Amino acid sequence: MQVSDIIKSLGLKVVSGQSGLNREVTGGYVSDLLSDVMGNSKEGQIWITLQTHKNVMAIASLKDLAAVIMVKGFMPDEDTIEHSNQEGVPVLVTNEQTFDIAGKLYELLK
Repeated sequence: MQVSDIIKSLGLKVVSGQSGLNREVTGGYVSDLLSDVMGNSKEGQIWITLQTHKNVMAIASLKDLAAVIMVKGFMPDEDTIEHSNQEGVPVLVTNEQTFDIAGKLYELLK
């Protein structure tokens, strides 16, 4: 399943990184602790977080994540958007709670 398929299925809004919408998604990872994501996430996963600063993109690109979903209506900082566009890692947003969007993503990918 590609990022674009997940966007359609979950009603997510694309903020940046449109060049990465065809990335293949291998799973999901949920954490707001950057060191946890850096140590445990896997290539191709979608990271669900409420973090919005530029370090999110540093980790997402380092780990070659498929995309980042920001929850609860949080929007990425401008430098996060810029880095997302440079790296081609989509930043997606939703007004939903972490628990709810993680469950929906799980159902799509299982």
